[in-house]
Amino acid sequence: MSTVETVRFKLMPGTDTTDFETLDRRVEDDYMAKRPGFLSREVSRSDDGEYLVIVHWATPEDADATMEGFFSAAETQDFLAAVDKTTVASGRYARLTR
Repeated sequence: MSTVETVRFKLMPGTDTTDFETLDRRVEDDYMAKRPGFLSREVSRSDDGEYLVIVHWATPEDADATMEGFFSAAETQDFLAAVDKTTVASGRYARLTR
């Protein structure tokens, strides 16, 4: 059964959204998409500037392994610096099959 992770957050004050979206694409291309079990990732932004990231993984173990290295990986540091950590909320779900 595949795993769905969600992360909601806002940016640090003064962060340019166009610059951030470039950083976001780099995180996906240079880090997330290269991890075992990565299936897909989508990013949305609300009118008030909150981002919602949804990542699909093959297994919960794949998600765990990726997140264990996410905060220390060189590829994620600029992205993380732009995120207001006080606004981060995450969740994990098992995808239902029909």
